[in-house]
Amino acid sequence: MTAFEPPERFNIAEHFLDARVCEGAGEREALRLDAGSWSYREVQALADRAGRALARLGVRPGERVLIALPDGPEFVAALFGTLKIGAVVVMVNPDLRPESLAALYDYTWASRAVVGGAALAAFAEARERAEWKPELLVVGDADGSGSWPRWEEDVEGGGEAAALEVLRTHRDDAAIWLFSGGTTGAPKGVVQPHASFANTTELYAKAALGYSAGDVTMSVPKLFFGYATGSNLLFPFSVGAAAVLFPEHPTPEVVFEKIRRHRPTILVNVPKMVAAMVAHPEAASQDLSSLRFATSAGEALPAPLYQRWKETFGVELLDGLGTAEMWHIFVSNLPGAVRPGTLGRVVPGFEIRVCDEDGRELPDGEVGRMWVRGGSRALGYWRDAAKTAEAFRGEWFVGGDLVRRDPDGYFHYCGRGDDVLKVGGKWVAPQEVESFLAKHPAVAECAVVGVENAAGLTEPWAFVVPTGGGATAGYDLAARLQRHCLDHLDPHKHPRRVVLLGEMPRTHLGKVDRGALRRRA
Repeated sequence: MTAFEPPERFNIAEHFLDARVCEGAGEREALRLDAGSWSYREVQALADRAGRALARLGVRPGERVLIALPDGPEFVAALFGTLKIGAVVVMVNPDLRPESLAALYDYTWASRAVVGGAALAAFAEARERAEWKPELLVVGDADGSGSWPRWEEDVEGGGEAAALEVLRTHRDDAAIWLFSGGTTGAPKGVVQPHASFANTTELYAKAALGYSAGDVTMSVPKLFFGYATGSNLLFPFSVGAAAVLFPEHPTPEVVFEKIRRHRPTILVNVPKMVAAMVAHPEAASQDLSSLRFATSAGEALPAPLYQRWKETFGVELLDGLGTAEMWHIFVSNLPGAVRPGTLGRVVPGFEIRVCDEDGRELPDGEVGRMWVRGGSRALGYWRDAAKTAEAFRGEWFVGGDLVRRDPDGYFHYCGRGDDVLKVGGKWVAPQEVESFLAKHPAVAECAVVGVENAAGLTEPWAFVVPTGGGATAGYDLAARLQRHCLDHLDPHKHPRRVVLLGEMPRTHLGKVDRGALRRRA
């Protein structure tokens, strides 16, 4: 299947939202919440009012708008309203601290931030810290909102009934910024054009996974994470399906309750929650029979964890890999063709090569850097020409992920190039040690990183969250896990220390923060 080619004048607000109303699906359920549902026509009307309000408040085409809201109709309306007036969406974790927000202000030069009332104090403090000071639009009740415009007055009270005319942006115009999801260092702003979002939707969501109008999707990660923006908003909207949204922090109890209440057919998941759900004391009594399948991304899914999920819930779990630079998933296990412990095969319409450091393609079975191309490639990194030139080479995106392809075309994740360790003159892939440790019944989650010893040499250390949580399992468990590795792995691969944790540190996208683990060593 070839890449999807949208028309030259193309705006994804029109493609994903307005088109459903135009084709007669305006009364279909678009959003499902605990408090009720929203039709496509109702979402369109709110998005139109949001776009008018933003334009009235001075937002111009091409300017950035930060959206920092909990999952709900306001997030969806702010996103589509911003796109409709030709502005650019920058999705932000609403729980960021003021110092991180201030850095984000100065980096993005956003003209306005749409923020929830609960987070207003942090966003206001960030304005005091930052050189660049975006104006705010406040959603919901908040102390100290002062003279800031209020969503309830400027958007919901806008009163205009006529449809908002969508700006006829170019398919290559910037639409949404994502942030690179690396496990160390500051995230980079990845500028994605309108065309990317339509391309992956056609190739992955529709053709590969078979999203249809009868589906109800639900996501563990929140909408500000590009994986969820696609899987739980754009993908269902592309076929007239419904998306379940909830603002609560996802815990196994919350996820189980939402599944009972809303009966989704597709669950968008991540390995951390997969592990938490199967470890829950009431896991065996949960009814997940409404699900056609669940997906997993963000981090590689160990084969033992896949098996525990399948045995516990009987639901197919599809692991895959995507990057912000290619927007979403481009290699995935698919229904009826799952090989546990792999990333699956390339999604038709994309192309992947495994190459050495000089760009020469490697044969099957050898580990190399992943090169990928397809119609979802980003325009580049914001304000970073050097890294853009390094990563975007012609039609290809060359990231830091190391993979190998087996003779059947399945890709195996081998870590990131900056995570691979050289120990005693030999290479160690942390993913291999992590996958081995994950099979141990006492291990709920683990990560292996390189730590310099007193002699300046690199040693592998394993950080482990024991089954049941808590870091109180004691020296005995750490010693037993270390001996377990010594007995079954090559000597240079065994962790020189096993550190027990109550929980893993996480990046802004919920991935294990390996930099924080190294600092903790």
